Amino acid sequence: MGHGTTSFHNASVLGAVAVVAFVALSAYALLDGAYVVLFVSWVAFVGMLGFAVVGARNGSGNPLGLVWGYGISAGAMITSASAFIVPQAIAQDPKYGGFGIAAGIAVGFFAHTVGHELSHRDLPLDTTTAQIAAHALTAGAVIGVIYGSLDLGPLLGLAIVSHKGPAGYAAARRLSRRGRPLTMLLLPAAGVGIAAITASELALPTTPVVRALVFGFAAGIFLHVAMDFLPRCEVGSEVHEVAELDGHDHDVLDTLRVHAVASVLLGGLAVFGAWLVVA
Repeated sequence: MGHGTTSFHNASVLGAVAVVAFVALSAYALLDGAYVVLFVSWVAFVGMLGFAVVGARNGSGNPLGLVWGYGISAGAMITSASAFIVPQAIAQDPKYGGFGIAAGIAVGFFAHTVGHELSHRDLPLDTTTAQIAAHALTAGAVIGVIYGSLDLGPLLGLAIVSHKGPAGYAAARRLSRRGRPLTMLLLPAAGVGIAAITASELALPTTPVVRALVFGFAAGIFLHVAMDFLPRCEVGSEVHEVAELDGHDHDVLDTLRVHAVASVLLGGLAVFGAWLVVA
């Protein structure tokens, strides 16, 4: 069995184990009354796999759909983190809350850089699967900590995991072109729920400084993730790759940039409108 085949097998086995663990934790969350975390976790799971199936079946990339998917998600995440988590951090302690936000953005950037470096290493897992899974586990852990400490509705969580759909679509396109099975996405799809349900059981210290740092760090992580998912319509970008454009399609990229800006604004306005309705 070659290294590539071994990677497929390892990722698929880990994915199956992750799904079993996710289902077991979901049963626990249901009995424990953690309904919002459970709901958000399953939306992330179904969203990523559902969009992955669409991405794998499409014969050619859909740049407009991907741009709007990423843009709406990024706008919703930026707005949600800024409106729902940043105020919690600042209310605990303005200075430490601010330092926490800065630390979250810096750590998110560091993790992104490490993930890129891992793509050049000879790993037992496919690098695409490993990077997406690490991202999913991190996001899930932060979601769990936030919902385990604050009485929040599903709006924040849904905005945060909204990028799982377009991310699954893009990842499936890459795997399909390389002849790799979609089962490799089971681990990252289930990873959000595994980490979120587990982390929601953690009890944060009641000291304002610690809570300010934690909430600030969470806001910084989500802001970094959101900015990382802003649709970049450049030659060599993921949008360019999925759309299978050549290096001379500048007019198409210029048009997609306009859609990117509009989609980000729409994502932010959608969260604002939803907040007005439920507030």
